[in-house]
Amino acid sequence: MRQTFHIDFIKKTKIFFACSLGIMLVCLVLNIFVFPTLVDIQFTGGTIIKYSYTGDVSNSDIQKTVDETIEKSDALKNDKIDYSFSENLAKSSQDNNDKIVTLQFTGNKAVAVEDKTSITEALVKAYPDSSFKEASSSSVDASKGTNFFFKCLAAVILAAVLMIFYVALRFKKIGGLSAGVMAVVALIHDLIIVYFVFVVFRMPLNDNFIAVVLMILGYSLNDTIVIYDRIREIRKKSGPKVPIGDIVNTSLNQCMVRTICTSITTIIAIGSVLVVSLIFNIDSIVSFALPMMIGLISGSYSSLCIAAPLWVIWRNHAAKKKAEKAGKDAPKKQDKKNAKKETAESK
Repeated sequence: MRQTFHIDFIKKTKIFFACSLGIMLVCLVLNIFVFPTLVDIQFTGGTIIKYSYTGDVSNSDIQKTVDETIEKSDALKNDKIDYSFSENLAKSSQDNNDKIVTLQFTGNKAVAVEDKTSITEALVKAYPDSSFKEASSSSVDASKGTNFFFKCLAAVILAAVLMIFYVALRFKKIGGLSAGVMAVVALIHDLIIVYFVFVVFRMPLNDNFIAVVLMILGYSLNDTIVIYDRIREIRKKSGPKVPIGDIVNTSLNQCMVRTICTSITTIIAIGSVLVVSLIFNIDSIVSFALPMMIGLISGSYSSLCIAAPLWVIWRNHAAKKKAEKAGKDAPKKQDKKNAKKETAESK
């Protein structure tokens, strides 16, 4: 591949690290003081009720009607409720209801049939021309939601461990274990960015979050492996005397076009999905496509600017310690050599 860039990635390592840490710090402050983390009932437990309707009814009016009804219920008035509105893409030819309002009740108990009926009657009474009716209802037990969350977390951790072993075995000639660890550090960077996307854009953590995380793990690792493979190839040709920083810089510059083009192609595809989901107000797709797009950008950035430069720092530190140890052992070896020489002369 012909080299078209001459960027000194290793020299700019501190700048790259400062940018990442700065973004994370700002997002962390926003997370603590402005945007608390939202967790979907898939993890916390609760009930989801969807109502279909037609006509021009403002979202705020629907929320007001439901809130007033819930206040009268002893079982629901203390529960947290989230609203989302979307197009009814599943409507049949005989169904004129083209809109959906989704109510998410966070709590340990399922919503009673009487309470569902009260909400439905209140909506029908307040908007008789909108044909409100219950489209679907589902409940998630709190303990099952917690178990599901920990199983998803275990899947992510297992994937990270397997990635370390894979990289360690495939690139053992260039210090595979350290390369695998640095790759996982870059992946953690990407996961943190994806998490903050959910926080800042007020999207609850749900199964889409886990899906995005697993996809970014694979995508980012693929970019990193391509770079490591190029490092191994160039080092084999140049020999061990060439500084590792120069080899990594050459590899990153050669892989940059490939990484950027691949990312742009994927982002265009995901972006098209995002635009369609925004037009039709499909929140479940938006909460996947938007974090995925930003995660792809973060994954490409971390592969080029985090994983490989971190690996160079690790290798240089290891080489420095090895040299220091060799320097300390040299006098001892010389003393032993002199002692052997004196013994031989005395004999």
